[in-house]
Amino acid sequence: MARAPFQILVFPYRRMGDRFEFGLFKRADDGNWQSIAGGGEDRETPLQAAIRETQEESGIPPVATFVKLDTVSSVPVTCFSDSHLWGEDVYVIPEYAFGVHADGREIRLSPEHSTFAWFSFEDAEKKLRYDGNRTALWELNQRLLGLGPRD
Repeated sequence: MARAPFQILVFPYRRMGDRFEFGLFKRADDGNWQSIAGGGEDRETPLQAAIRETQEESGIPPVATFVKLDTVSSVPVTCFSDSHLWGEDVYVIPEYAFGVHADGREIRLSPEHSTFAWFSFEDAEKKLRYDGNRTALWELNQRLLGLGPRD
């Protein structure tokens, strides 16, 4: 399958009383904490890729509720070994963000990750390395709490 020129992020979330917790995965190769992340394949849409990657990396089934976020970041092509397939005029690819409702779901680790844990918004935000991940997490938290963009 050919790697499509886009990336996805998916944050599992669950309700805990009047707040939410967010699932993060610790990468086995570099030790960074992140959400589910991956690339599109062939002619997948970003949502289709998010659903597939979520099942592959966490075991959360395709029937789970996904929330499409407005957050779209840019990632340099130098981060991807297959980027040569996209040509010499592609410098960055878009990274689309989603949330997935994971209440009551058992999380299964893929070989890409060494650890999974649930975090409060504040703790998850501190664990994330990339600004785009923090922006997507902030947007998801605001939306889940029913807050506007400036609340």
